[in-house]
Amino acid sequence: MSSTPPPGNTTPGLTDETFDDRISEQWYQPRIPRTVLKALMKRSDAPGLRNFGLWLVLLIASGVVAGLSWGSWWAVPAFFVYGTIYSSSDARWHELAHGTPFKTRWLNDAFYHLSSFMTIREAYWWRWSHARHHTHTYFTGRDPEIQVARPTQMLPILLDFFALVGGTAEVRKTVRHAFGQIDAATEAFLPASEKPKMIWSSRVYVAVIFATLALAVGFHSFLPLMFLWTPRFYGGWLHQLLGLTQHAGLGVNVKDHRLNTRTVYINPVFRFLYLNMNYHLEHHLLPMVPFHALPRLHDAIKDQLPPAYPSLYVTYREMVPALWKQRRDPTHVIERTLPDASSGGQANFTAQPSA
Repeated sequence: MSSTPPPGNTTPGLTDETFDDRISEQWYQPRIPRTVLKALMKRSDAPGLRNFGLWLVLLIASGVVAGLSWGSWWAVPAFFVYGTIYSSSDARWHELAHGTPFKTRWLNDAFYHLSSFMTIREAYWWRWSHARHHTHTYFTGRDPEIQVARPTQMLPILLDFFALVGGTAEVRKTVRHAFGQIDAATEAFLPASEKPKMIWSSRVYVAVIFATLALAVGFHSFLPLMFLWTPRFYGGWLHQLLGLTQHAGLGVNVKDHRLNTRTVYINPVFRFLYLNMNYHLEHHLLPMVPFHALPRLHDAIKDQLPPAYPSLYVTYREMVPALWKQRRDPTHVIERTLPDASSGGQANFTAQPSA
């Protein structure tokens, strides 16, 4: 089996003359001067260290406050804050999978494995799964990361504000992989050389959680469990709120990210926690641009893109009715306005499946 290397992966020996690569070349690409793109793609440790350093400080500080408040009603808001910060590891795992937040590779790898464990996304499986997501974004049957399937089922979407669907599925999958059980879906995109790594990584995850369980039993307290994995369930509301805006309700089976991916303007606090992934259209168009350069990339190509959504409220005001309609009409999609290159104006396009 030949596979597309994960974004940012430069491992020797991985073939690049594959069906997946030929498909990816057919997608819409924005026009951008090579010198501008080169500057935007330049990697540096400084922005990553500032962001991740502050994130770790806030995570540790909020965890200390939450731990000290255990046993009082103050623990509720304290763990809400800690869980929200903790669950932003999901956005960090995602960007680190591309290897772009840091110039130094071991920093990328170290934070990638840390954030993957925190958010219950086994590192090796998800690196390759995410590569397929970028190659076949919202292509039914080929993209393993379609968050909202057609026809839409509203209950799983609501339950995943507490990770009750996605989170529990990841726990089950990690345990299965720890016992060496690999399903056909995984066989479809995970190279044979990565399987032993995935199995041993899953075993480490399970071992750490069992050690935490033992600690909780030894102390006769649930407190140790409040710091690992459970925050993904009680504190994942913000990531679900932001993550749904990426693709939900938009086109499927189309080779133009402008028709299946959104950019949404959000406040600076959310942008910090979400690692600028609100510029999601720009990220899909040019995934090798680091998170800190995405606002500049947006400014450089926004005249070639549909208008960005001005707020989460406007996004959800359009998205929720569309998802509700897709319960009974899975062919319904949200229309996006694309620039008309010939006239300089705007034109409405409904996403039509590619041949």
